[in-house]
Amino acid sequence: MYIHQHICISPQQTNGAVDLETINASVEGKLLAIEPQLQGVPPAMLRRMSKAVRIGIGAGLPLIKDRKTDGIIVGTANGGMEDCIRFLNQIVDYDEGLLTPANFVQSTPNAIAGQLSLLTKNRSYNATHVHNGLAFENALIDAKMSLSEKPGHQYLVGGVDEISSYNYNIDYLAGWYDKTKSNEDLYGIDAPGTIAGEGAAMFLVNTAAAGAWGCVEAVEAFESTDKEYIESRFKRFLSACEGDTNHTLFVSGENGDNRFLPVYATCEFAIGSSIPVVRFKHLTGEYPTSSSFALWLACYALKNQSLPAHFYKNEHNLKQINQVILYNQYQGRQHSFILISG
Repeated sequence: MYIHQHICISPQQTNGAVDLETINASVEGKLLAIEPQLQGVPPAMLRRMSKAVRIGIGAGLPLIKDRKTDGIIVGTANGGMEDCIRFLNQIVDYDEGLLTPANFVQSTPNAIAGQLSLLTKNRSYNATHVHNGLAFENALIDAKMSLSEKPGHQYLVGGVDEISSYNYNIDYLAGWYDKTKSNEDLYGIDAPGTIAGEGAAMFLVNTAAAGAWGCVEAVEAFESTDKEYIESRFKRFLSACEGDTNHTLFVSGENGDNRFLPVYATCEFAIGSSIPVVRFKHLTGEYPTSSSFALWLACYALKNQSLPAHFYKNEHNLKQINQVILYNQYQGRQHSFILISG
């Protein structure tokens, strides 16, 4: 499955003129996505959209508005959650009386894929995967399976999540976030908790190799809390990878939470000390579909053959990047591996 176009909306300057050298700082333990100017969206519709829908459309609409697309596949965990809570609160406040229909329409996770379909009059395959920390990975697997059945087709696939105040408060009380941490010292403090993030990354994929940014060779997603099992799955995944490991980059989803460092360390040890390790969550914060940003970053690295120094965890002399291996986990339970080649 080849990636031909992509757009990433994040808390950093990743949309339009990309600037990965400059890092925008987190505020009170949150990294908020920079919203784009939406072109071609009626103002009346725009006013009713949640942030997840706005950034999802901002990333997806430019990719498909002038291109034939045979399907829209989105992964999200919290898309529509903010409007869902507003609608449920209205039921109580107005005693099930005159409720705002806009909040109801925008309250479901498939609002992002649905709005993209409505705006482009796309009546083809439309799917939303809501699997928490594995939502984007399942969207990728869906796209790969669809292309294996219909090789001539082209799909939009992406991951979108916003910082919902409802979900943030629950996760904060559960100990997943730490408001005292910032992205400037995210990896330097030995303590549980991380910072919250949000973003949207969309990819136009098909089976044509010519002109592609990268090729998604393999995707593996599973749930486990057993470190030895995770290690064995990772080693099995590595054994299936082809290519010269001297030209490999390892992108780690390390998020500054010391409870999960042993798992990341195990995977780093398994892949070998000669492979450079890259971290990215000081740019994005933690959110369920942050692996979509990691895939965008892998495409950027393959195209430009380099990344700014602040990404690297260790010293390296890598001068050529032929393939990128991603490992991400969410809340210590959901894990995924993705292999991308140039």
